[in-house]
Amino acid sequence: ITVRSINAGDAGTSGMLVFSSGSSSSGNSGALIVGTGAATVGRGGMMLLSVGSGTSGAGGSLQGSAGRSTVNTGGAVSLVSGEGTATSSGMISIQSLNAGLDGSSGMLVFSSGSSSSGNSGALELGTGTATDGRSGMILLNVGSGTSGAGGSLQGYAGRSTVNTGGAISVASGEGTVTSSGMIILRSINAGDAGTSG
Repeated sequence: ITVRSINAGDAGTSGMLVFSSGSSSSGNSGALIVGTGAATVGRGGMMLLSVGSGTSGAGGSLQGSAGRSTVNTGGAVSLVSGEGTATSSGMISIQSLNAGLDGSSGMLVFSSGSSSSGNSGALELGTGTATDGRSGMILLNVGSGTSGAGGSLQGYAGRSTVNTGGAISVASGEGTVTSSGMIILRSINAGDAGTSG
């Protein structure tokens, strides 16, 4: 089944497609479900959300936002990879694409919102536990460049105007049978015409 608007003429734009449930004055509004069916012997169907390319102005945006509530918690956004019951679960990749010759690649922002009367949201980055193998690694890496100083890697604890500022804690992993993990802080070797940091 194909639902689409026809191509526009030379002086117009193609028609907009709207898939939406109606509003409700005394109950929940209708849900909108987009999905593919299950496959018994083959792969499940793919879902693709793609914005077309253009030749003028900025590229079209792809936006998704959960619902707002005036009396309770706002809606959640959940992005989960597929389960692999026999092997690995699927990967989630969030990245900006490479820049052109005269630009820079897009910035990635992972942030919780501000709060006027309570705590702001936490930001948690972690890997899952492993029962018969090693736990996953976390890597924070700044890319290399060919002009100017290398990019910095910075971390700051929170500031408080009425109490103690936030703490920074770096701890190695516990070894319940043998040794705990090692912590290494060092600067990299210098080049021929410089000194190490």
